[in-house]
Amino acid sequence: MTVTRPRPVPRDLYAVAAAVLLVTAAVLVGRYVYTYDDLIVGWPPLLGRWDPHLGPGTPAAVVVAAAVVAYGPAVSARLPWRALLPAAWGTALAWTWSLALIDGWERGVAGRLTTRQEYLSVVDRWHDIPATLRDFNGHILLHSPDNWPAHVAGHPPGATLTYVLLDRIGLGGGGWAGALTITVGATAGVAVLVAVRVLAAERLARRAAPFLVLAPAAVWMGTSADGYFAAVAAWAVALLALAVTGRRLWWAAGSGLLFGLTCYLSYGLTLFAVVAAAVLLLGRRGVRARPVLFVPLLAGAAVVPVAFTAAGFDWWEAYHLLVERYYEGAAGVRPYAYWVWANLACTVLITGLATVAGLRRAGGVLVRRRVEGVRADGARAEETRLAFLVAAALLALLVADLSGMSKAETERIWLPFALWLLAACAFLTRPRGWLAAQAVLALLLNHLVATGW
Repeated sequence: MTVTRPRPVPRDLYAVAAAVLLVTAAVLVGRYVYTYDDLIVGWPPLLGRWDPHLGPGTPAAVVVAAAVVAYGPAVSARLPWRALLPAAWGTALAWTWSLALIDGWERGVAGRLTTRQEYLSVVDRWHDIPATLRDFNGHILLHSPDNWPAHVAGHPPGATLTYVLLDRIGLGGGGWAGALTITVGATAGVAVLVAVRVLAAERLARRAAPFLVLAPAAVWMGTSADGYFAAVAAWAVALLALAVTGRRLWWAAGSGLLFGLTCYLSYGLTLFAVVAAAVLLLGRRGVRARPVLFVPLLAGAAVVPVAFTAAGFDWWEAYHLLVERYYEGAAGVRPYAYWVWANLACTVLITGLATVAGLRRAGGVLVRRRVEGVRADGARAEETRLAFLVAAALLALLVADLSGMSKAETERIWLPFALWLLAACAFLTRPRGWLAAQAVLALLLNHLVATGW
């Protein structure tokens, strides 16, 4: 008699099961061990509340999800590269807009950036931009006169100034601000594809494309200013990747300019220096061949800091004041012992179970490379390069987590890092099943939880 052995459980499923347990633990511990006054979030580990609902964006979201699951991998594999990038942007726009409109126009888009803690609530205080920049630090602390709302105080003035300038050109109000944020934010995935193609391989970028388009993170990309920050940071990395792989030196200047802007949009995004270092290491042949690229890179990186400093804004002083303000408020209450791991549960929710499996495979690629101890070539070398890039983004995220400066709300704060983790999905086989899991997660989150910040 032939004995039939049970089929082994794929290792991906073990990783997924561990991620599910992490999220479950974060929900249960957040609800039954801590109180709202401890965590200051309505639906731990997410900032939101339980609110099952449908909306005008529901049919569109289901159609977009079904189309990407059914046709995304095949279209991504066959479409000419120059057509794939705008197609990815357009599909990401459709996905993000449809998810945002599940909550309706006002709650989902136009009202997002106009709440009491948001950027548009202070636009009328920026009549004299240079004077406001000089006086910006005087309003960061909670006990300071006319203190800035949480999101304004929590970021360098580049974030607020973006929406002030939008208002100045006649596009004021939450609708225009939301539209700009979604439109720019949807380009972030395109930037990741550009970087993966030049640093690793086009085939890997094509395999990652449907996952970047259909990311659960889109629930928070529309409409959170952090989606806009994610796009700026992603393009800074993409332009640096183009510069170090033999493209024109002016790409380095553009990269430097965007890296400088990134640091004046969010203090935490200085951690993108880790990702930039990974790009320089992956492109070290190009760097050695043309070390002059550091000249336009550093010159571009100096533009935004010099401009803000000349206008009277002191970045370092502002950062130290922010740390004080942070611990005067919610951070002084929220327990580090919970958030240091519950933040990672938030990351699972914004990147999806497919990314968990992809990260497991990326880790396997790096371990094999280490164990083999020989120079890989061909497809294996390309996969190692992608795994290294993803690992750099993961390292930056873990540093942010351990710092204690991100207690809760990481579902939006870590969007810039999360997008690079999604690139690990290029390692997955049977992409349609994983894409379906991503779509279901995003639709459930958007329909069951009223997200807010």
